[in-house]
Amino acid sequence: MFDDLLALFFPESCFACDGILARGEKFICTECNVKLPYTDYHAHGATELNPLQRRFWGKVPVRFAFSYFTFQSKGSVQRLLHHLKYKGAKELGEHLGHRYGSVLKDYQYHEQFDLIIPVPLHKQKLRKRGYNQSEHFALGLGAAMEVPALTNVLIRTINTSTQTRKDRLNRWQNVEQVFEVKKPETIDGKHVLIVDDVLTTGATLEACAVALLDAGAEEVSVVTIAAA
Repeated sequence: MFDDLLALFFPESCFACDGILARGEKFICTECNVKLPYTDYHAHGATELNPLQRRFWGKVPVRFAFSYFTFQSKGSVQRLLHHLKYKGAKELGEHLGHRYGSVLKDYQYHEQFDLIIPVPLHKQKLRKRGYNQSEHFALGLGAAMEVPALTNVLIRTINTSTQTRKDRLNRWQNVEQVFEVKKPETIDGKHVLIVDDVLTTGATLEACAVALLDAGAEEVSVVTIAAA
């Protein structure tokens, strides 16, 4: 009864369109859920039919590359990410992770991964924001796939400048050698799924992959909420 009254006077809004959520809807309204730009990369696996996979060819050995959505400027996915990164909507990250993790599990990918590790924020940025949006997406993925999500293994040693508006070369130079594996024994011989919020050039994920492989990981794969 109290929850119903609360919803009546303070209705929750859809994070994708800002419309009022109906009873039973959570975070995203039914109409937006239907219209969101989902990818089918997971259906193609590590093949040339997966366009995200091709982005890493010749750069770093990534086993699988997936993304839940296609990023569209000023679209619904950008609004979701804005709420997740800047409006404190941590639960949205876990919700999306759980949803996509369930999709990946349906395709048996949970059998491929030993560990899930999110791209870390530098401690200064983490202190300012209060949370790591990629970490919450990783936790949702891990819960759905029943794969451990570890948040204290990969660390960012340098507080790099924002990647926004940088070209590919500058993005790579910005993140080269800024990641360090704190507990290499944890990933030794393991297949690690690296998690980030958005893939643009892939430079950040490549740098994380190199750090993990150099520290003893046998294989790495990548997954993001969205890919531009």
